[in-house]
Amino acid sequence: MLDTLIKNGTLIDGSGGTRRRADLGLRDGRIVAVGEISEARAETIDAEGRIVCPGFVDAHTHYDAQVFWDPALTPSSNHGVTSIVAGNCGFTIAPLSGDPADADYLIRMLARVEGMPLGSLQKGVPWGSWESFGEYLGVLTGKLAINAAFLVGHTALRRMVMGKRAVNHEATPEEIEAMQELLRVCIREGGLGFSTTLSLTHNDAAGDPVPSRAASDEELYALADVVSEFPGTSIMLIPGVGAFDEETRERMTNLSLRAKRPINWNLLNPVSGQREVIEAQLAVSDYAAERGARILALTVPQAMSVRLNFLGGFALDALPGWSSVIGLPVEERKKALTDPETRKWMNEAASSKDAGPMAGLANWGVMTIVEVFKEEHRRFVGMTVAEIADEEGKQPFDALLDLVVADDLKTFFKPPIFGDDDESWQMRGESWTDERTIVGASDAGAHLDMIDTFAFSTQILGEGRRRTSITTEEAVHQLTEVPAKLFGLRERGLIAEGYHADIVIFDEETIETGPIHLRYDLPCGSPRLFAEAVGIEHVFVNGREIVRGTDLTGEFPGKIIRPGIDTDTVTIPAEA
Repeated sequence: MLDTLIKNGTLIDGSGGTRRRADLGLRDGRIVAVGEISEARAETIDAEGRIVCPGFVDAHTHYDAQVFWDPALTPSSNHGVTSIVAGNCGFTIAPLSGDPADADYLIRMLARVEGMPLGSLQKGVPWGSWESFGEYLGVLTGKLAINAAFLVGHTALRRMVMGKRAVNHEATPEEIEAMQELLRVCIREGGLGFSTTLSLTHNDAAGDPVPSRAASDEELYALADVVSEFPGTSIMLIPGVGAFDEETRERMTNLSLRAKRPINWNLLNPVSGQREVIEAQLAVSDYAAERGARILALTVPQAMSVRLNFLGGFALDALPGWSSVIGLPVEERKKALTDPETRKWMNEAASSKDAGPMAGLANWGVMTIVEVFKEEHRRFVGMTVAEIADEEGKQPFDALLDLVVADDLKTFFKPPIFGDDDESWQMRGESWTDERTIVGASDAGAHLDMIDTFAFSTQILGEGRRRTSITTEEAVHQLTEVPAKLFGLRERGLIAEGYHADIVIFDEETIETGPIHLRYDLPCGSPRLFAEAVGIEHVFVNGREIVRGTDLTGEFPGKIIRPGIDTDTVTIPAEA
C-alpha cells in the first residue's frame, strides 16, 4: 500500500523537460511510482490544475543557529525549500574549544557580520550542548523539518586552533597543519566541506576583519587539499566585491584545483549600468575552465531591497575606515558620530575612489527612513534624507546622523531599489540559465531585519517568470536539479522512481512571494523580515508533508546530509 497518492497533477520533473500529466506514489520516504497509479493508498491528494515538482534546494543559507529555535526553518520551508546548505561564508558555530570565550567571540561576530540578534543567539542556542562538529550535528539529527547540510566554517577552525591570534595574524605552518587535521575530523563527523570569506564587508564585533581574512593563500590551499581527500565534499568562497583582479581569479581557480571540486561564490547581482562588472565577474568561470577548474556564481532572483542601520553596521563598515567607528561600543560610537571632524572624514571616505562599488551608499540624500524607535521621530518615516535635510537646513549626511544618534543608532534606512528596470530583469533572466551560475544567494537565516532574499524560490516562479522569458519548467530546473547536481545530492532534485520524496505542489497562476512584513517571533522578542508563500499548497520532505497551505504540519522528517553518504563526488574538468 502507498503512503500517499498524488493524483491528477501536472508533473514538472526538474530536468527541464516538457511537463506532463502523471500521478505520484510515495512509500517509505521514496517515490515508488510515476504515471497512472491504481494501487491502494493511505492518503490521496488531488493535484488537479496544480504543478507537482521536486522540492527546491537552497545553496546558501545561515541557519546554523536558527535550527535550535525554529527547527521548521521558516520561511524557507513555507516557500518549498526541502534541502539547504548552511555553514556558508566561513561562519559556523562548530567546532568549539570548550572555552566560553571562543563561543562568545562567535556569537558576537555572527550578530555583527550576519545580522542575527545578539539576544537570540545568546538565549536561543543551547551553548554547551556540543563541542565537536559531530556533536553539533548529533544535537540536530531527527529534529529538522527539511534536509540540511553543513559546511565547516574557516572562522571556527581558526579560533579553535589559534585562539585570539586568529584575528589579524597569519597562521604558522604548525597551525595550518592543526587546522587541516581539525577539518578532517569535522568532515569525517559529517561536515559537507569547507567555506571561507575574504570579503571586506565581513568584520567581527570589534570591527576587525573576521579571522579568515588574515589567511594566507598557503593556508587556504592547504584546507582545500583536505576537501579533496573525502568523497562528496564541497567548497565555497566569498571573494569580495566588484570585478576580480588577476590575483583573485588565480586564487579562486587554485582553490577549485586543489579541492578537486567546483567552487561556488556569493554573490552575482545583475543590474543595468553594471553590465561590464557582471561580465567580468562571470569571466572568472571561463578563466578557471581554461585551467581545468570550475567556478560557479550564486545569483539572486530579484531586485534587492536592503535596510541599513548604524547599530548593526553591516555593509556600512565596509566603507574605507568606517569599521573603526562601527566597531566602537554604542555610547562611544554615538559620541564619534556626533563629532564634526569624524563626520567629515567618514563622508569623504565613503565617496572616495577607495570605496569602489560601495561608494554608491554615499548618496545619502536618496535614502528613505523606514523605521525609527522613538515616538518623536515617527514623522520622519517615509521621508528621504534629502527631504529631512531641506526641512532642517542641514547637509544630508549631518541630517541622517543627527537622527541616527538621537534614535540610539537603531534607525533603519534604505537606498532606492536598484535593478527593478526592464534591462536589469533581462540581465537577471539571462544569468539564471547561464551555465556559470546557480540560482540562490538567499542568505536565509542571516540579516534577519535587513534583506528579504530568503524567498528566492517564489520570487523566480512569481515575478521572475513575469518579468523575464524563463519558463516554469526552466525555473524549476534551476531550483532543483541544477543545485542538487552541484552538491552531488543523491537521488534528490528530480521526480523519478526511487528518488527521495521531496515534493512541492503549487498553483502556477498564483505563486508569488507575499507582502514583506516584520514578525516579532525570535528569542528575546527580536524581529525578522518575513513573507508568506502564495500559491504553494503542499510541501513534502522524505515522503512526509511538512506544509499544507500556509500551515506547518508539525512533522520533522528532515535528514542531515553527510558527504559520501548522502552525496556523490562532483569532479572538475582537470579530474575527469
